[in-house]
Amino acid sequence: MERLVVPQGDFALVRHPVRSKETLRAWDAADEYLLRSVADPSTGADRSETVVVVNDGSGALSVALADRRPWLLSDSYLAHLATHDNLVGNGIDPAAVTLLGSFDPPPERIDLLLIKVPKSLALLDDQLRRLRPHLHARTVVIGSAMVKHLHSSSLECFERRIGPTTTSRAEKKARLVLSTLDPALDGVEPGDGSSSYVVEPGGRVVTSHAGVFAADQLDIGTRFLLENLPDRSSDRAGSDQVVDLGCGNGVVGMMTAVADPDADLTFIDESYRAVASAEMTFRANLGPDRPARFVVGNGLVELSDGEPLARGGVDRVVNNPPFHIDRAIGDEVAWQMFRESKDVLRPGGELWVIGNRHLAYHAKLKRIFGNAEVVTSNAKFVVLRSVNRAR
Repeated sequence: MERLVVPQGDFALVRHPVRSKETLRAWDAADEYLLRSVADPSTGADRSETVVVVNDGSGALSVALADRRPWLLSDSYLAHLATHDNLVGNGIDPAAVTLLGSFDPPPERIDLLLIKVPKSLALLDDQLRRLRPHLHARTVVIGSAMVKHLHSSSLECFERRIGPTTTSRAEKKARLVLSTLDPALDGVEPGDGSSSYVVEPGGRVVTSHAGVFAADQLDIGTRFLLENLPDRSSDRAGSDQVVDLGCGNGVVGMMTAVADPDADLTFIDESYRAVASAEMTFRANLGPDRPARFVVGNGLVELSDGEPLARGGVDRVVNNPPFHIDRAIGDEVAWQMFRESKDVLRPGGELWVIGNRHLAYHAKLKRIFGNAEVVTSNAKFVVLRSVNRAR
């Protein structure tokens, strides 16, 4: 295993989800550059007391800085799991790092703010907007990213939310973003950073927090799935247990609940912002009294509330699996979602999947379920249905 060697020490790190033959590192050159800058006395970062790390993908920054008791702010439950496991794997007390979801309050006063610049500009803007009131005149703010992922719009966002911003020279194709607090930017506009749009038919309102997939409009793949969802409202007695897995803003689960008043919905995503968005979407259309469960988790088994779904207790899972984690493309998440779906589905229960045709999900589903029916397809997408025939 390749190890992260930086001024703070020598660390063995793994990514999540863990693969037996992992080809990607749990850190990049931007992490290394950022950690070198923190150790450099000229930046002032080595003397800062309260340290907040944002968007630490696998915990490389948090683990390396664990002796400074950092706070890790991340929208990703997978990032939290990886950070915990990497702390333990390096013999560090997991309590050394305080894990925060997107809506947990950060420390009142932040002395050192380290930000891995995210893929989503809307997410970066909302994170800086929320953190800005906790900064002070001597706060050191350092961002980092690979050069190919750092755009002028990102730098403009730092300028607008924090103050004067410059960049470092590039090293190993990575660059630092250096911002200085401008007291004139103290004002924070009201609101929670969310946006909404209407889905037809029915004029249903979909609400998303910044950075959530399809936050501004319904994407064409999800629209195709909605047009072909099963109608189970009249072909069985009792209520269906339905899971919207990888729920995003919850539009699929919400429309399922609208079509079937008796369906019992569970919304699961590894993004704190996504699950919060799904709850807002559901409540706006189904009201405060309709029962539903909203939970952040790593698939169907490892859930943040510690209560995995009952094996064989689910009637239907609806899934639009991601084919990338942040900027890394891969199918390991889809494999995990499909396998866990089979585990929780009752005999005769169904997994419905939407995906791009070129991803060939039907082959994976046939290996796991032994069957994969093409419900419908168009030039770009395919809707697949697999039945759990286990007895």
